Amino acid sequence: MSQKSISIIADENIPGVEQMFQVGANVSITKVDGRRVTAAQVRDADVLLVRSVTKVNEALLAGSKVRFVGSATIGTDHLDKAYLAANDIYYCSAPGCNADAVVEYVLCCLSTLLDEGVSSLKTKTVAVVGVGNVGGRLVKRLQRLGVKNILLNDPLRAQKEAGFSDLEDCFEQADIIAMHTPLTKDGEHPSYHLVTERLLAKLKPEAVLINAGRGPAIKEQDLLAFLKARCDVKTVMDVWEHEPLINSELAALVDIATPHIAGYSLEGKVRGTYMLRCALSQWLGESFEQPLTQFLPLPALNAISLSQRATIADVMRVIYDPSADDKRFRKSLCAPDQPLAFDKLRKSYPERREFYSLNILSGSDIVIDTELHKLGFSVA
Repeated sequence: MSQKSISIIADENIPGVEQMFQVGANVSITKVDGRRVTAAQVRDADVLLVRSVTKVNEALLAGSKVRFVGSATIGTDHLDKAYLAANDIYYCSAPGCNADAVVEYVLCCLSTLLDEGVSSLKTKTVAVVGVGNVGGRLVKRLQRLGVKNILLNDPLRAQKEAGFSDLEDCFEQADIIAMHTPLTKDGEHPSYHLVTERLLAKLKPEAVLINAGRGPAIKEQDLLAFLKARCDVKTVMDVWEHEPLINSELAALVDIATPHIAGYSLEGKVRGTYMLRCALSQWLGESFEQPLTQFLPLPALNAISLSQRATIADVMRVIYDPSADDKRFRKSLCAPDQPLAFDKLRKSYPERREFYSLNILSGSDIVIDTELHKLGFSVA
């Protein structure tokens, strides 16, 4: 890194900061609570590394030395981009860093909810709302699995490309709706409160609604009223409108409820930090040649063999079982300080790896081996 002395303030929950950024005695790194970071803490910093819980705006940065802001997240709605640009502060994020983790979270939740697991997806109509890094990769994974009926909704892309459906058509026709929108309140197509009682009323009987994008994309009170009246609809909620404050009444009606951890694979987290390190090096005009794999430990479990009784769902649960997160999350709702408990769940999240990290030693069932390969597992 540059010979010039650099002071870095980093969210304490961004992994691998020391390993990637601590290069020489000229670099100082101070970790802070990202949700409670103050202007005084960042005043003398050159570089600020955050997550989505930190609002980066004039109130935080006015009068500071910060000239580089990096967010180890896909979204940027927590960054005041107009202020940063007007004050010549470079900013970047990590689009796609945890996209595969979110895709695999969705697939594992569907495996848990559907009677025949992911195998039954081939007979379903799936709507993906927001076809960016996450939504786009979900579509590709579904196509590899043989899902034929996929509806795409993304009004910005639809202005330039064909093959997209209206949101109302998606809600009327889909058996499964996966929400992966960013959070926007302005412009021609804001996603804030995109889904209200009017759209929810169009859901098919026994439909599945998943939100692993942004909480405020669904109007919370409308969803609460809807679920009270429509117990046939299954829901997966990883994001909540008023995080870290959670509506416990709504959570009680949700089938799988988790604390905004869909993208929390170890690979996704470390990849986000790595992308910021690469961006900082480029901004400084320097090279950074270490591969991402250098910063990833070997998985605790990196290979398994399957018996004839093994199912696809069994293998998916080896990597990720959403019911464990659901159980911990519901227990946290009873804590005296529920918002603090929400953040603690995220801070102390157990290590979770992505599908490709698990090698499946080829068994006697070629069909299962093939399906696992399509899902993203490494099949020997």
